Amino acid sequence: MDKYRFSRRKFLKTAGVAGAMTSLSPIDTLANDEVQVPDQFKGFTFLFQGDSITDGKWGRNNDPNHILGHGYVFSVASRIGADFPQSGFSFYNRGISGNKVSDLDKRWSTDTLALKPDVLSLLIGINDVGALVANQPDAGDLEAFGRVYRKLLKTSLEINPDLLLVLGIPFVFPVGARKEKWELWHEATLARAQIIRMIAEEFDAILIDFASLFEQAQKSTPIDYWIWDGVHPTVFGHELMAREWIKQVGSRLAFLKSYHY
Repeated sequence: MDKYRFSRRKFLKTAGVAGAMTSLSPIDTLANDEVQVPDQFKGFTFLFQGDSITDGKWGRNNDPNHILGHGYVFSVASRIGADFPQSGFSFYNRGISGNKVSDLDKRWSTDTLALKPDVLSLLIGINDVGALVANQPDAGDLEAFGRVYRKLLKTSLEINPDLLLVLGIPFVFPVGARKEKWELWHEATLARAQIIRMIAEEFDAILIDFASLFEQAQKSTPIDYWIWDGVHPTVFGHELMAREWIKQVGSRLAFLKSYHY
């Protein structure tokens, strides 16, 4: 899979910001002249794709106050955009509530390829599990899930071989209605998570383990503080996701390492 590897390897080394913080402390904002974005990253387009967790009720018009929704996508974009206003970054949210990987396939050309992203963030899979739990006729099996998922990434890399892929692990917890048929919910989600882990390795993608993030968070605070119905995060859960996204993507886009936790 070497031809799918991310080729930009020269990343900016940045100085540390004084004062260590815990993993749940606020992220520092930066003065514009403290960190410079390398020229090869200026003008980057960041695209977030997925289901309702990504959707966040983003505005289907050009109103800049609502265009990114009210979830982790908004938090990620607001920080990066505010701290690097001279870098010409663009941010798009194209998550759609209820989508399965097969739904993404149907709209991939217009909602992903046409936007020509430089960073593609994808979180999908929990509705595929939901369709299986509900015994819906269009519920795909594991083979189909992996095959279509790979197809989406391959077609994206054909358009932009330097595309940076960011793949999120889907998650579910025994809260509310998810307690019913919990074993099926849990096992089917883990199975799809394992496929995404393999795909991330194949495509040299950044993997964001949101499931482990919430597992860790619930050790000190009940899970329904972070995820209100077993699937959808609260405002606090979305904040955790945004912090983890920036942290992990900072492993490739080194200017983001200036955010300290």
